[in-house]
Amino acid sequence: MEENIGMPPQSLFEAMDTYIGERAANGTFLDGGGLYGTEDAVNFVVRKGEVTRVDGPYAEAKEIVGGWSLLQYDSLEDAVADQQAFAQLHADHWPEVTVVATLRQISEGPEPAEA
Repeated sequence: MEENIGMPPQSLFEAMDTYIGERAANGTFLDGGGLYGTEDAVNFVVRKGEVTRVDGPYAEAKEIVGGWSLLQYDSLEDAVADQQAFAQLHADHWPEVTVVATLRQISEGPEPAEA
């Protein structure tokens, strides 16, 4: 989401509490939380075998990760539908901001080699 845009409206907090509460009750929501801005962030960049430290805030950052959640679904279709519902909460309660809600699967390690 955009950085330094202020606090979300109370109605979004309330809608998210309901959304998360329902998913926690049915076992879908496993963990999650919000993140502070980049003012205190520290990045470690590995490039060509060298590690460098870059302290925030980052003037070039147009969008930042504002939060994360770990959810478990029975199917990809269920995950996609629920992610759309999550995005719709933001459209309904905070329409003046741009939010990108990304759905990704968790890797459990390398795929087994085929024999």
